[in-house]
Amino acid sequence: MTTTTASAQPGERTDGRSSPGTARGPRRRPGRIRRIGLPYLLLLPALLLELLVHLVPMVLGIAMSFKELTQFSLRDWTAAPWNGLDNFTLSVDFDAPVGEALLHSFLITCAFTVLSVGLCWLIGTAAAICMQDAFRGRGLLRALFLVPYALPVYAAVITWAFMFQHDNGLVNHVLHDQLGLTDKPSFWLIGDNSFVALLVVSVWKGWPFAFLIVMAGLQNIPKELYEAAALDGAGVRQQIRRITLPSLRPVNQVLVLVLFLWTFNDFNTPFVLFGKAAPEAAELISVHIYQSSFVTWNFGTGSAMSVLLLLFLLLVTGAYLFLTSRATRASRATRASRATGAPRTRRNTSERKTADG
Repeated sequence: MTTTTASAQPGERTDGRSSPGTARGPRRRPGRIRRIGLPYLLLLPALLLELLVHLVPMVLGIAMSFKELTQFSLRDWTAAPWNGLDNFTLSVDFDAPVGEALLHSFLITCAFTVLSVGLCWLIGTAAAICMQDAFRGRGLLRALFLVPYALPVYAAVITWAFMFQHDNGLVNHVLHDQLGLTDKPSFWLIGDNSFVALLVVSVWKGWPFAFLIVMAGLQNIPKELYEAAALDGAGVRQQIRRITLPSLRPVNQVLVLVLFLWTFNDFNTPFVLFGKAAPEAAELISVHIYQSSFVTWNFGTGSAMSVLLLLFLLLVTGAYLFLTSRATRASRATRASRATGAPRTRRNTSERKTADG
């Protein structure tokens, strides 16, 4: 039997031990695994808090929506009778008083959300564009614009509640006593004017957030684009239409979605402004769910309304993200086709001139 021994190459170790390169290979895997798992380990406390604060109450609320949970079974809600889909059926039965009241509050909330989000975006964008160029006092104005966003919600809304008082409120004093725009002092916290008062407060405390986001988005637009447009003869309106708004499209997509979710779910503003019983003209769906749960003590129906609201917001959010992503892909494809089509057109034009010559 012949044994063949490989000859050692120059500089190669023949004592049976592996080289340093081969020895380090297996040792790197645990370190790599630790480096990969470290970010998840750091996120674990936040995930646990998110689970405790949001997900657990959400799961409990969904479970309560299938039970006949009233003040008589609240002490031991786990032993409450199983109600199935009756709570959901009662909530969407728009011919019954419960469903009719829910539909009314839903329509009021939709109108309020559209107006509030639109005005917040419009005022915030206009203020951010006006604050784009440097001038004396710009920093002070920016700080003043952010004051409504920095104030606590309860303090700001309580201040507005005093301003909307009928007898000694600042709003009636200015509109009726000083400017004479109304025949008599108006009731702003009751009746149909309550919707206007709620909208004013919501826009006042919401537009600085839009101003802040749009102002941050304007910093990413190169100034060379405006300079080139000015040299080409474009005015301010054309620059805003052709440069500013298209460049702010990704920012506006996120901004509108966040404002929509915040406004549609807003509970603090109407609750602090009107109290537990909001006027019919300003009864948002969040306040209506609160009254159905904590005023009438029908937690099963209130939980079912909350689940329906969650499903509606998820549906609207998914449709919005789908449409905006589709529009973004279409605009990118259009720009790409224009960028690739321009050289071909120029080359074809030059070839035609050469052929004609």
